[in-house]
Amino acid sequence: MDRYIVGLGEALWDVLPEEKKIGGAPANFAYHAGQWGFPSIAVSAIGNDALGNETLTALEEVGLKCELPRTDFPTGTVQVSLDEEGVPTYDIRPNVAWDNIPMTAEIEEIARQCRAVCWGTLAQRNKVSRNTIRRFITLAPDDALKIFDINLRQNFYSREVIEESLKACNILKINDEELAIVSRMMEYDRLDNWHKCRKIISDFGLKMLILTCGTNGSYVFTPTLTSFHSTPSVKVADTVGAGDSFSGTFCASILAGKTIEEAHRLAVEVSAFVCSQKGAMPKLPAELIG
Repeated sequence: MDRYIVGLGEALWDVLPEEKKIGGAPANFAYHAGQWGFPSIAVSAIGNDALGNETLTALEEVGLKCELPRTDFPTGTVQVSLDEEGVPTYDIRPNVAWDNIPMTAEIEEIARQCRAVCWGTLAQRNKVSRNTIRRFITLAPDDALKIFDINLRQNFYSREVIEESLKACNILKINDEELAIVSRMMEYDRLDNWHKCRKIISDFGLKMLILTCGTNGSYVFTPTLTSFHSTPSVKVADTVGAGDSFSGTFCASILAGKTIEEAHRLAVEVSAFVCSQKGAMPKLPAELIG
């Protein structure tokens, strides 16, 4: 069995002002990691409905493998509103299929063989999926990259969920707004961002911490170094999926043996390109992949 890069959690439809597009942070992550030639797979759940069928078709069309057990809950949707700068606001439908991902024998086998896995807080809002995610991470090999891309949405998170995932991951990806929220929870809020990131790495024994700051650039911290890249200026179509493309590209680049600096640079370039396109899963141009 291939050692997959796994996006674990929500697979859903982003209902944008003009159309709906397949998405969900873990599926976006897996798609973008796969554009660099690595076997990748989205693990989630869908409903016994027409939208579930459309999900399978849409992921097949973009070439993304998936393990999506059917459930008695509806396939997930998110109403996405964009401001004048293309920045999204999400209205996430509750009690959907990806809230109820079962731990099947097929998902267990993927967990035991995975090369990297990325998950967030959103799919842990319900205990069924939360238990599946925790079990998956426990089964993952010791040498796997375990990426907690925190993705705080609405009020679908808690200190308990965040702390458990921080203990389980070896790489954290977080943006500056999320860092402020987590720092208040952890009582780090009197520190500046640099020291907050350093303290999280130290307290949870992380290999890396990725901090994105929108137009103010991004950082990658390890216990011994700091990488910074400014954010390229592009004409923004929307920013949906840009952070997931960053995570997927960074993960694939590290697995390909690139340095932290090289992986960071590629991730910045890819996320800027995704911002210039509509939807979360555009095909990367050949000049970016090289």
